[in-house]
Amino acid sequence: MKVVLLAGGFGTRLSELTGNIPKPMVPVGDKPIIMHIMNLYAKYGFNEFIVAAGYKADYLKQFFANYSLVNSDYSIDLSTGDIKIHKAPSLEWKVTIIDTGLETMTGGRIKRLKEYIGDDRFLLSYGDGLSDVDINSVIDHHDKQGKLLTMTAVRPSARFGELIIKDGKVTKFEEKPQLHDGWINGGFFVCENGVLDYITGDHEMFEREPMDKLCLDEEIAAFQHEGYWQCMDSKRDHDKLNDIWESGKAPWK
Repeated sequence: MKVVLLAGGFGTRLSELTGNIPKPMVPVGDKPIIMHIMNLYAKYGFNEFIVAAGYKADYLKQFFANYSLVNSDYSIDLSTGDIKIHKAPSLEWKVTIIDTGLETMTGGRIKRLKEYIGDDRFLLSYGDGLSDVDINSVIDHHDKQGKLLTMTAVRPSARFGELIIKDGKVTKFEEKPQLHDGWINGGFFVCENGVLDYITGDHEMFEREPMDKLCLDEEIAAFQHEGYWQCMDSKRDHDKLNDIWESGKAPWK
């Protein structure tokens, strides 16, 4: 399965760090947070990524285009520009970067990737959240539930939107309400291709109209993850993630 990563937002709540770079490129330790997310998927054997870029898309493109050279030993013939790689990085990943537009909402970004996703099911994640979730377990749960969409539900603090879950199905998605059971959308989705039919265009946030319609049709399953999850929504979150990384005990490692 291909992994779609949403990486196009402005990151305004982390403006101290996103003035010149997109949020997924903000470093946690020695690498951008998006690389930590990709490493999680690669751990479970998923190494084909489609990145939905937008804000500072050129930065993302340059990073991945230059990754092999920056992380390799090589010789270059300056008269011709020919490069011979002596020691290449060990990552066997395929990364596709698509500029999905500066103002496009999350649903629209996913819809714009349709030709690159093809007709298959796909995995989907935000570009700013880290977790120790077992991706294979999410997929197994998705297969058992037989829904179009499975989202990973997590239990952080009450400043996020909340999921209402009954009998393993998402019955309602509320944007930052008073908490009932404490479960929220943690991303790390498994999507059947039919999910794309619920998105009408660039103006739609995936978390609103498409998810509302999927909920009404009882087509969202919840994988309830009790382990580690942390998004990078503020400078405080960024500092917390870096402190955990520097401790050598990062749960997502």
